[in-house]
Amino acid sequence: MKKAVKKYISMGILLILALPFVAKFGEPAILKAYIENSVGNCEKIPILCSAPEEELVNSNINEEYLSKLILYKFPEIEMYIPEGFNVVKEMISKPYYRKRHYREKAAFIYLLYEKPNFFVNLFPQVSKQGIKDDYEFLGRTMSAQLNQIKNLADMFFVIMKSIFTPDLGDQKNIKMVKFSAKDKKGFINYNLGSLENYFDCNVVTNQGDFFIYIKDKGKKLDLGNVLAIISTINVKK
Repeated sequence: MKKAVKKYISMGILLILALPFVAKFGEPAILKAYIENSVGNCEKIPILCSAPEEELVNSNINEEYLSKLILYKFPEIEMYIPEGFNVVKEMISKPYYRKRHYREKAAFIYLLYEKPNFFVNLFPQVSKQGIKDDYEFLGRTMSAQLNQIKNLADMFFVIMKSIFTPDLGDQKNIKMVKFSAKDKKGFINYNLGSLENYFDCNVVTNQGDFFIYIKDKGKKLDLGNVLAIISTINVKK
């Protein structure tokens, strides 16, 4: 795991160090070619050319479904999870979605939590782009598309999108939606596959940011179920 962490940190550093050189010859075609050679293209990683297709506002939560969920408590947070899922809470610095031997045999939900303004504090230079909070940061990241790169700022967010997007299977049926419900808002990237479903949830609240990665081996969940699960997240007082 430590080697994987170093790999992704090193990749991010190398990409950032290369930016001045790319900026010197910063025509859009060159910027796009740089991403394709260092990260991948839209055929290899379809999500790099995807953006939120739909906005779900104050979506109705199935109260009957909520009543069947099980409460999981962690030191800082708690949430309700369906039966049959292994649940892990980790820090964002770990490659929480990478392969492990036991992961192929079961369904998993990985939960990460960071305090408010994690991204804008991590990348303070984004304030020059008019980005004031994590929701705007995530919105710019999820909307970033390889085929629409025009400048270094566009390029930066495509790189962020590639780094922070977890394994979503073959991505043939990849969908991206924006949502807001009660005190929570964010973005969900999901892939409903033939054998398993994947959900990558980026959730922003006044309490902080939550990142929920779900590998649904049994195809038990749909988008409505996932929104219901998200609605139960709470930071302990």
